[in-house]
Amino acid sequence: MQQGPAQGGTLSVPEERAFSEPWQAQAFALTLQLHDAGHFSWQEWSRYLAEAIRADPAPGEASNDSYYRHWLAALEKLLIDKQLVGAEERLQRQREWDRAARHTPHGKPITLDGSDSE
Repeated sequence: MQQGPAQGGTLSVPEERAFSEPWQAQAFALTLQLHDAGHFSWQEWSRYLAEAIRADPAPGEASNDSYYRHWLAALEKLLIDKQLVGAEERLQRQREWDRAARHTPHGKPITLDGSDSE
């Protein structure tokens, strides 16, 4: 059984893939937590990520943002396929974040509860 990074395995993240936005680190951490909780194997996760990259390779756009958008797409699909999150629930949460972003003053953290975390 191959170990994921949280079980002492290694995950090589090239320097150009370092987190450039907080949401990237959050998506990464959430993936590790869900794996650690036994919701999917690391091999399964790798297949979903590879599929997301193949589905939308974004030629010429090898950036942190592009990589972690693939990461997030893979995570969303995996959670829906595993029935850990329903498709409608995902869309509702996406609408909530969009609404919160539109109503958050520039430079303030976006939160769903209307508070800022400063």
